[in-house]
Amino acid sequence: MRIEIWSDVVCPWCYIGKRRLESALAGFPHRDDVEIVWRSYQLDPGAPTEPTETAQQMLGRKYGMSPAQAAAAQQRVIFQAAEEGMHWKHEQSMHNNTRDAHRLIHLAAEVGGPAKQGELKEALLHAYFGEAEVVSDHDVLRRIATGVGLDPTRVDEVLSTDEFDHDIDADVAQAAAYGATGVPFFVVDQKFGISGAQPTEVFTQVLERAWDDAHPVLESVVASADGEACGPDGCPV
Repeated sequence: MRIEIWSDVVCPWCYIGKRRLESALAGFPHRDDVEIVWRSYQLDPGAPTEPTETAQQMLGRKYGMSPAQAAAAQQRVIFQAAEEGMHWKHEQSMHNNTRDAHRLIHLAAEVGGPAKQGELKEALLHAYFGEAEVVSDHDVLRRIATGVGLDPTRVDEVLSTDEFDHDIDADVAQAAAYGATGVPFFVVDQKFGISGAQPTEVFTQVLERAWDDAHPVLESVVASADGEACGPDGCPV
C-alpha cells in the first residue's frame, strides 16, 4: 500500500494529521507493507525567506483578526497538538518561506527513499512547531538535513541552486489535478483520498478499505461430500 501526503512544513494541521495517521498505522496489521511518500505543497509561496512577522501576526493580518483573536486561534491548534502528544512553541513561530525545505525533502527521497524522506519531514516539522526555528534559514536547514544523515555537500548544492524546483511544481500540479484545495491531503493507492487532519478512526477505516480493495478474498466456499480434491501430499488414487 502506498500513501502519498501533500503537506507543508509550516502547516499545523499537516503535523496533527501526520500524528493521527501514525496512530492509525500503529494498530493496522499490515503497517509493514505501507509506504509513505511526502509530496510538496506551499501554503504561501510568496512568504519571505527572511521573516518579518510571527505566524500569529500573519494570521491576524490575513484574516482580519485582532491580536487576541489570532492568539486564541493559535492556542486552539496548540491544544489539539497536545492531545496528539506534541508540545509546540507555535506562538513563537515565524512566517517564512518553505520552498528550500521542500527541495531538501526531495533530496532525501532521492538519496534515501521514503524512509529518509520521512525522517527529514518529521525533523523539519518538529523544528518549526516544537522549537520555533526559521525553516527558511539555510544554516537551520543545513543542520537539520545533515542531522538526519544527508551529505553536507549535496545539501549545499541544493540550497545554492534551483534543483528539485520542477519536482515541487509537479507535486503542486498533481494536487490540483486531484482536486485538493488545501492540506494535508492524503491519497491511498492513487484511489482513496482523505482531505484534512481527520480523526484517527477515519484513517483506520480508509486503510482497511484500501487494503481489502487491493487484496480481495472469496466471500464463500462451497463444499460437498463428493467434491474430491488432491491435498499437499498428493492424491490417494
